[in-house]
Amino acid sequence: MELVPCPSKTYGQFFEGDSYVTLYTQKTSSSYSYDIHFWLGKETSVDEQGAAAIYTTLMDDHLGGVAVQHREAQGYESPTFLGYFKNGIIYKKGGVASGMKQVETNVSDVRRLLHVKGKKNVVAGEVDMSWNSFNKGDVFLLDLGNGIIQWNGPQSNRMERLKGMNLAKDIRDRERGGRAQVVVVEGDDEASSPKAMEVMMKFLGERREIKDPIPDEVVDEKLKSSIKLFHISDASGNLVVKEVAVKPLTQDLLNQEDCYLLDQGGIRIFVWKGRKSSKKERSEALDKAEAYKKAKGYPPSTYVETVNDGSESSVFKQLFQKWTVKGQTVGMGTTHSPGKIAKVEQVKFDVTSMHARPDLAAQYKMVDDGTGEAETWRIENNEPVPVDRKWLGHFYGGDCYLILYTYEVSGKKHYLLYIWQGRHASTAELTASAYQAVILDQKYNGEPVQVRVPMGKEPMHLMAIFKGRMVVYEDGSSRGDSTYVQPTVRLFHVHGSNEFNTRATEVPPRSASLNSNDVFVLSTPTCCYLWYGKGCSGDEREMSKSLADIISKREKQVIAEGQEPADFWVQLGGKSQYASGKRLQEENLQITPRLFECSNKTGTFIATEIANFNQDDLDESDVMLLDVWDQVFLWIGNGSNDTEKKEAVLSAQEYLKSHPAGRDPDTPILVVKQSFEPPTFTGWFHAWDPSLWSGGKSYDQLKAELGDATDIIQITEEMIKPITSQSNNTGTTGTTGSTGTTVGIIPPSNRPVHPAEKLVNCLAEDLPQGVDPAKKEEYLSEEEFNLVLGFSRLDFYSMPLWKQQNVKKEKGLF
Repeated sequence: MELVPCPSKTYGQFFEGDSYVTLYTQKTSSSYSYDIHFWLGKETSVDEQGAAAIYTTLMDDHLGGVAVQHREAQGYESPTFLGYFKNGIIYKKGGVASGMKQVETNVSDVRRLLHVKGKKNVVAGEVDMSWNSFNKGDVFLLDLGNGIIQWNGPQSNRMERLKGMNLAKDIRDRERGGRAQVVVVEGDDEASSPKAMEVMMKFLGERREIKDPIPDEVVDEKLKSSIKLFHISDASGNLVVKEVAVKPLTQDLLNQEDCYLLDQGGIRIFVWKGRKSSKKERSEALDKAEAYKKAKGYPPSTYVETVNDGSESSVFKQLFQKWTVKGQTVGMGTTHSPGKIAKVEQVKFDVTSMHARPDLAAQYKMVDDGTGEAETWRIENNEPVPVDRKWLGHFYGGDCYLILYTYEVSGKKHYLLYIWQGRHASTAELTASAYQAVILDQKYNGEPVQVRVPMGKEPMHLMAIFKGRMVVYEDGSSRGDSTYVQPTVRLFHVHGSNEFNTRATEVPPRSASLNSNDVFVLSTPTCCYLWYGKGCSGDEREMSKSLADIISKREKQVIAEGQEPADFWVQLGGKSQYASGKRLQEENLQITPRLFECSNKTGTFIATEIANFNQDDLDESDVMLLDVWDQVFLWIGNGSNDTEKKEAVLSAQEYLKSHPAGRDPDTPILVVKQSFEPPTFTGWFHAWDPSLWSGGKSYDQLKAELGDATDIIQITEEMIKPITSQSNNTGTTGTTGSTGTTVGIIPPSNRPVHPAEKLVNCLAEDLPQGVDPAKKEEYLSEEEFNLVLGFSRLDFYSMPLWKQQNVKKEKGLF
């Protein structure tokens, strides 16, 4: 059992009788991250499965034990694995080591029918060449070597058809060197493609009734959110799996000296290996997962991922409420973007850099420095009313506000629409704020990015608009007719160190609300105290002075922690314990963005993840969700239907509610429209192209470029002619195998002869001009043919095709 490298042109093609190991390497800022997947075909042998698992472990050891290991079963691959092959993966009948018949797809005499499924992660499998294999909901490719006919089920959607076309083109370009013709037949309009249908019926027989669509298997999000953590021990000599926790999980449950198993509703199983666990426990981690699967009665195809302490995958980390990495203390958190992990530097904002460097804009969540124009409305009697200038920056918990922010980039105006919703606002006002936001959005032709801001979750850019003068009141209203009676004693927590990140938030007026690391403003009937905790910085003290003037016009009395007058504690209802520990270095969250397609069409919320995403994965006919943990973006494609648009925010809320990590339901939700993406969104994508959609081609245009079926007819006739002429010339009777390929026929001997050293173990690009890489043996002389292959031509071509291919592989002529 050896590990043999696959040619790059065969990436994404898997024989069902084989096992494969795939290594994915990603460059980070200072190192590399690794994912090793071992893929098991449904017909692979037990020995091959074991060998694949062993090679995966050996490869991980060679890389220093920092790789994430994945077990992939045919038909049940993870989104991460499928995401590597953007044009889809193809299952091929047979296998190299299994001794089964192989269908060789890099030759011109291929005969196969591919069933294409999926509109995001595409998988194509070989099925019987019969109309019985078809259904109305999917896409099928009839691959005839030099010609490929794509048949679209009447109930398939635009994206499925487009993905099918991309796969057909990929086969044409990668496997056939661009020499195959592709034509498309629409299943609901077969009459408009008579020539192509004629070819299909030649190979598939008379047209039969097509079956109804086969519903895709969907996994209920409730199952995904059902997670349990188990401690694995073999101390007693037997495998013991003990449950230690259920959702929500916290990182401190994982002990470095042990191994753990995390079961996500029977859909995924993760094995976590502590860095101080024994060598035996680490080496047997996968075996333990397999034993657990059997004990639980889970199907053999259940996905298993093995993660090492300190090198956990983003999917694993996001099953926990909070995941931090010790020793990283810079900026606002370590953020991950495609191809790199960047630390956010504490630098002064440069308005131009936010657009020149969208990755920085995404990390800071800042489109600019807040110096654009802002208009603010308060919802009154379900209508927006402009807020008086004197109340700008004051946000009351009993109100809802709309803030329209306008900024320019290269002379073009862009808009952000913040929807701030107070904790004590009435249901009618909350509803009205969302409704009025839609009206305002329509007024600006749907261009504004909508940002829903629950009270207390104000994003940095909103604070920057008010230049460090934002005050959030627990209750009340700034309306002239408000009957709210303000309390005589109020305490405000000031948090922030500059004009971009500072706000004052009202907290309960009691000593337990204090914190030694920050500044507090205590407003009383007689004076205003400015209290400096021991751990606050000079910048924080400076920012608090201007906020104290906004909160109270009375004389300010500055007091340092530990030097409070008696009246200070009296106003707070007496002195009691409060958070007074030394300021700890903040451990930064590891943020890995994740992209999902959201659907609620069946009545059940479904989120389908797109791994290794790029801009091309944003489907114009869908609503997509980009999760960056402390914010959730909803991207609305121009072709999405009205129902999807209306229910987009509900989908995002359902996503947060069903998230296995127990997410905060008040996480800000931003609605972004196609073609109006701000840099805070585009920065999470690698190489964003603003003209992608404006300059792109529609499905119908792409189909028209393929041409008609005339060439397919000619190609089909050419396929049949050589067989007839060969039979007449040689007198040899051929037999047709199950693939439709004739065997037992000696090819014509009119090809030029080349020496064996120019053909054996040579890459296609190194072969003599005019040599067909798939038929190298035909260019050998009679003497060298017998010497290299060990058979006469007659004996060789009398073998079944799969045996011919195996001999060619063994002798270096494949």
